Amino acid sequence: MGGVLGWLGGCIGRYLSQPVATDHLTPPTETRRLLDALAPGDVVLVEGNSRVSGIIKYLTQSTWSHAALFVGERQPWAPNAPCPAFIEADIVEGVRAVGVEAFAGLPTRICRPIGITPEDLERVLDFAIARIGHQYDLRNVVDLARYLFPTPPVPQRFRRRMLSLGSGDPTRAICSTLIAQAFQSVRYPILPRTLRVAGEDPDCPECVEELLELRHFSLFAPRDFDVSPYFQIVKPGIAKACGYRRLAWVDHNAAGGLVAPTDGRERAVQ
Repeated sequence: MGGVLGWLGGCIGRYLSQPVATDHLTPPTETRRLLDALAPGDVVLVEGNSRVSGIIKYLTQSTWSHAALFVGERQPWAPNAPCPAFIEADIVEGVRAVGVEAFAGLPTRICRPIGITPEDLERVLDFAIARIGHQYDLRNVVDLARYLFPTPPVPQRFRRRMLSLGSGDPTRAICSTLIAQAFQSVRYPILPRTLRVAGEDPDCPECVEELLELRHFSLFAPRDFDVSPYFQIVKPGIAKACGYRRLAWVDHNAAGGLVAPTDGRERAVQ
């Protein structure tokens, strides 16, 4: 029975991982610009183009459907390991290391943890690298089947919980779960809850103290790194915007489209 469920789960996982035609809301990021803007420990958000990406975007009401952790040019931990490398979690292949070519042609955004100590950053990276090869249990067909419906009829307050896969093991969930647990392993906040508790001064019953509580890692989605106040947003294409006066635009007239560079030359558009 387990073999049949594993085979069926693999079929569903491969189906969900297939790319589909997608109209991206933001322009694709050039891979060279992405690499030039990155630092180890950055979380790269991706607007994916697979079937499961569209469902995650619907459930989270966000552009971003995938997240990867940039570990940079660390000493390769295995033969033929990509360098520089990103750690991501894939439904079919599990936790793996990929190169920047995995995000070619896709829009991206960088979320950079601010103020993290070098020691804690190393621990975060080591946490993710140590989990390479962990797999999602594809025999859990019920979990995977939930993603077969592009717009599941689920009330909004329950949609986030639909993202959690399996029994809560961080290697059995979507990409952002692994990254969230890596940062929370050193108590670096993403979107912690704020609890108000009574102060310790018995003479001040109205005094309260605010304490932070970590959310369960299985409930994190890619967009949470985007909205977190503890991560700085870095847009890889921002350098091009600084030279906007030198950009070439297409002007339309009765004769058809013409490219009009800033030096005044014109050439026909094919």
